[in-house]
Amino acid sequence: MTRLNKLLLAFTMMGASLAAHADTSSNFAGLSFGQTSDKVKKSNPLNDNLGHPDAGAVIDGNNTYGVRVGQQNSQGRYYATYDNVSGSHNGIKLRQENLLGSYDLFYPVGGSTKLFGGATAGLTKLSQTSPGFSHDSDIGYAIGGQFGVLQQVSQNTSVELGYRYLRSNASTEMSERGGSKQGSLDLDSSAQTYLSANYSF
Repeated sequence: MTRLNKLLLAFTMMGASLAAHADTSSNFAGLSFGQTSDKVKKSNPLNDNLGHPDAGAVIDGNNTYGVRVGQQNSQGRYYATYDNVSGSHNGIKLRQENLLGSYDLFYPVGGSTKLFGGATAGLTKLSQTSPGFSHDSDIGYAIGGQFGVLQQVSQNTSVELGYRYLRSNASTEMSERGGSKQGSLDLDSSAQTYLSANYSF
């Protein structure tokens, strides 16, 4: 009976804690705009066949657009993000799409200002749509982290400036349309500086 009472007490306390957490949490949604730069590795055959193209310049400071939705409280937040970026350089055209889950912890530095930092994991899709080449795409993992500053503008709105770094293993092939494979491109990492506007409800 004593063990049963302790078990019931533990469930009661856990339920009360979850209820209190729910009362202090709010949902939020946001839009983000930023610039992304990718580190792309080229296979040796691609270098030989295409004359050492500068694949790192394909997505280098290109505009990135995203949407996010999640839940937050005074200590932190968790949220899902979708964003995409594309670019072309020297006949190579790539598009990167991210579907990510993130968790941030808050560190207050003022009445309406917080620093944040956390971890991210999810999926990255890399698509190759270069003229004269067969289109190809691949989905790989993405893992990394982010940090920045969050400024509360009103009771329901906030803006933030952040930086995110991701490692990935997405890869895509380049084959001449109706011809042979020329080589492959591997997405090693991406870095993004972004500005986001959020609305809580």
